[in-house]
Amino acid sequence: MLVAGFPAGPWATNCFVVATAAGAECVVIDPGKDSGAPIDDLVREHRLQPVAVILTHGHIDHMFSVQPVCASHRVPAYIHPADRSRLADPMGFAGRGAADRRDAADAMAAMLGGHHQFVEPDEVRELADGEVLQLAGLQLKVSHAPGHTEGSVVYGTQQAGDVPPLLFSGDVLFEGSIGRTDLPGGDHQAMLASLARVILPLPDQTVVLPGHGATTSIGRERTANPYLQHVAADVPPVRRGL
Repeated sequence: MLVAGFPAGPWATNCFVVATAAGAECVVIDPGKDSGAPIDDLVREHRLQPVAVILTHGHIDHMFSVQPVCASHRVPAYIHPADRSRLADPMGFAGRGAADRRDAADAMAAMLGGHHQFVEPDEVRELADGEVLQLAGLQLKVSHAPGHTEGSVVYGTQQAGDVPPLLFSGDVLFEGSIGRTDLPGGDHQAMLASLARVILPLPDQTVVLPGHGATTSIGRERTANPYLQHVAADVPPVRRGL
């Protein structure tokens, strides 16, 4: 398997390009700000053909470049329906009064160095909890894991030969931490429930590729992540492996 990634934009959001091998089709995960050129470089370097952009959630730092990347490669975007509105309205403008919308727009402009028009890609496909995406020769299991946003998901792969299981965890799980729950769409109790239902049952050898920061593993986080330890104390043991 080929997994290439880089931190994109001012928020250092991990963007991943994933394929079965060089010269194959690929998927792009979480194209953040300024990710278009690095994605194109990886595609050329490894002779890849993008077939989809898949998003872990709808926050601006993870989907800033989704529309131009989809348009450039003529591919659909995948997102959970609970976060779909964020594609065109990442700051929640639609639900605010005129003064609040102006303040939010000004805040976004300050962050981005100028105003930016967000629109949905031409083709958007909605994800369902538990479905397995068959894309680019990959099988990516979708697990709905709300808490950071209402529509946060993680994508998992099965072990294949010497390649361990992978988890593209977005902002659900980080090395030593979890995603914030005090941002729009956040819910701390929902996050704890997601950690218990989605994360804790995974095999220790699962390699975690998070939305920010360093790669880790489920085994490492199970023993060192205080949030997982807190949740595990209230969750009965789960048998793993055969």
